[in-house]
Amino acid sequence: MSSCVDRFQRPLRDLRISVTDRCNFRCVYCMPSDQFGVDHPFLPKDQLLTFEEIERVARVAVSLGVRKLRLTGGEPLLRRGIEDLVAFLATIPGAPDLALTTNGVMLPHKAEALALAGLKRVTVSLDALDPEVFGRMNGTGADVSRVLAGIEAAQVFGLPVKVNAVIRRGWNEDQILPLVRWAHANDLTLRFIEYMDVGETNGWQRAEVVTADEILTLIRREFPLVEEPGGRRGETALRFRHADGKGEIGLIASVTTPFCGDCSRLRLSAEGKLYTCLFAGSGHDLRSLLRGGASDAVLAATFGSIWGGREDRYSELRGGLDAPTHKAEMSYLGG
Repeated sequence: MSSCVDRFQRPLRDLRISVTDRCNFRCVYCMPSDQFGVDHPFLPKDQLLTFEEIERVARVAVSLGVRKLRLTGGEPLLRRGIEDLVAFLATIPGAPDLALTTNGVMLPHKAEALALAGLKRVTVSLDALDPEVFGRMNGTGADVSRVLAGIEAAQVFGLPVKVNAVIRRGWNEDQILPLVRWAHANDLTLRFIEYMDVGETNGWQRAEVVTADEILTLIRREFPLVEEPGGRRGETALRFRHADGKGEIGLIASVTTPFCGDCSRLRLSAEGKLYTCLFAGSGHDLRSLLRGGASDAVLAATFGSIWGGREDRYSELRGGLDAPTHKAEMSYLGG
């Protein structure tokens, strides 16, 4: 297996694959309804990469050292036949870790097919347990019970579940402890994510960031936690396990404790552009190569050139003169 490193000697290990820019939620930190209304121009079907094209890109990426593939959106379960794509990716030699991030509302209907197709695990976004707070956070009034049913369905069919919660001050910080109590009772891994300035539409303000330190201090008032040793290079979360062994807490502190120095993630948009950073403003077009007859060798060389020239470290530069002034939306890149 070949390997790629960028200008800061960071290896390419993770490929996040957006399969659609559409979503059935309008979360306030990602896809706010005042910016993504009923007339928003989503990508037409013929501009989306086909499953065969995605699988080919993934195979090339794995040959260059990628160990983890994650399907994202938008909401990936809106992509018709998503379980077929999972089956394609599950056959790639090298057995890469294959995961999917979802808002969970379609999991009751999809969990079995995804598990049978070869999905290894699933991450579910859940920003509140209180129905009113959850409805306000997702921007559509969707019922939190549908997400909880999705999590249960994933577990029934043997899919390990992680739960992600973005905490935004003034919106859902009162949900931190209820989420921890629920996750602990259900022996789940729960990760809290600092509210980030991804994209241009969420109205981010630093004052609305509930820091990882604040969250950890609050949790420790009620739950004894034991810090876990660091995992593999590129891991984003500071991890803690409950002292009684039931469940795990993770803290993703991209704003207050940037981890750019170990970032190993490359992102493929639904229309076939490679982005070297979550906060990048533009991507590198692969679709024209895929549809223009380029060989796998040319695709691999393109990957190597893109990653080899990478010097992104937005979270370390945030607010500085060298920070990017335009950023693609989270819903387009899949987080």
